[in-house]
Amino acid sequence: MKKYISFSVVLILFLNSCGNKVSKTNYPVRKPNPVSTNTGSSTTSAAQVEREYQALMKTYKSETAEVLTYLLNDSSNDPKTSITVENKSRCNMVLTISGTNYFKKVPIGANKIGAVMVPKNQNYNLSGMICNAVYHNTKFVSSSYEVKLSN
Repeated sequence: MKKYISFSVVLILFLNSCGNKVSKTNYPVRKPNPVSTNTGSSTTSAAQVEREYQALMKTYKSETAEVLTYLLNDSSNDPKTSITVENKSRCNMVLTISGTNYFKKVPIGANKIGAVMVPKNQNYNLSGMICNAVYHNTKFVSSSYEVKLSN
């Protein structure tokens, strides 16, 4: 069963990464509906996340190949493991992963999967905003870890 789940995650990651590299069609950017706030500011949190997402996408280097290699091979002796996050919402998000001597921001598009390699056996804080909802979790990661988020 574990091999089936791992294979499914690997297949989804592979198909997800192929779609990003092959497609040259420019689709309109999904902008969240404006949310009125009592601060009087016209800038919403969702708009800030969208701007950060767009800026990160210009420089972000995907770790999909490294994660796939890790998941397909017996990597139990590897000092690193994978964290995979599936964004099942209609909004783009930026996931922040922080731990001892580790910090990374990962842009994850709407209905896409993001994955990174992190050192094993550490506590990690995973946080982000998804469609104006805050996600925060602390997890001790000793083997591959998968999260599915939706709004």
